[in-house]
Amino acid sequence: MLKALVGVLAMTEARAEERRRFRIAFANLNDDPSVRVEGLGFTGAEVRRSFELASRTLPVEMVYYDNGSNAEAALANADDAVRRNVDLLIEYNSDLDASAEIGSKLHAAGIPVLAVNYPVPGAPFYGADNFAAGRIAGEVLSEFARQNWADQTIVAVIAGDFGDTATYLSQRVQGITEGLRKHLPDVALTQLDTSGNAVKLEVPLGKFLASQTRRKVLVATLDDPTALAAKGAIERASRMGDCVIVGQGVDKSIHGGANDKKEIDPNNRGSLILGSVAYYVDRYGYEVLPLAMTMLQGGEVPKRTITRHILISAKNVFTEYPPYDMN
Repeated sequence: MLKALVGVLAMTEARAEERRRFRIAFANLNDDPSVRVEGLGFTGAEVRRSFELASRTLPVEMVYYDNGSNAEAALANADDAVRRNVDLLIEYNSDLDASAEIGSKLHAAGIPVLAVNYPVPGAPFYGADNFAAGRIAGEVLSEFARQNWADQTIVAVIAGDFGDTATYLSQRVQGITEGLRKHLPDVALTQLDTSGNAVKLEVPLGKFLASQTRRKVLVATLDDPTALAAKGAIERASRMGDCVIVGQGVDKSIHGGANDKKEIDPNNRGSLILGSVAYYVDRYGYEVLPLAMTMLQGGEVPKRTITRHILISAKNVFTEYPPYDMN
């Protein structure tokens, strides 16, 4: 009888835990819809929206903070999270010194932390592997050249914001470079800087193409807006038969809605843009909140969880990214 009663109490406690609503705070890198994150075509507003959508089916009360890409704001937000006695803080903050202080504050308060894209000491980490994502793009381009242009002279371009000194961009460039040299160990590589404005690519890429009249050109871009700008410059130079492009990110500018003109689409298999490497930035909420729930329910999560990176092309775009306005 006593054993049965203990079992019933244990089941009741387990069910109560399941029904409990946790208060989770998400401190976003930047909520501004005009500010791009991670050197890609996504904005912080899209990141926050993914958490809003993903949380609707979970037993959670969300508290949202905007770090505004500012260390002082991030620290103030952490202080408020402590005052509110949240159950867990998801911290997306690029200032590593501030993150270390935030980690100490939350540890002292007994509140667990989950870090996004930038580490917080002692906290599990979720984020992109920019080197791996870059390498995928480089390998796709070098494999295309090996299969289609084996008897041609090949040159390669990496285009993007080289004025941005963020570590993730340098890792992305290193990955692209390694991938390109997988099948093309001696390929000549040229970097073209957009200074953060993709439109600025047209002139330098046009000049580069004019200087490479008898060569095939592989173009790897650090984001999708730059991939689209590269496509435009190549078309204006009438070099469509000599160039292919791979982007990074897979934002809506390149895969779009059902009625948008899209570069990555099953009906556009002849596009100069072979594809783009996924980062799923607009799905962070769906990836991060389950980790947070596991932590809160006493489960173990890996110290590092890395975003899945694959090439999104005309072959798989509807599987990975169906048109967002399709019924």
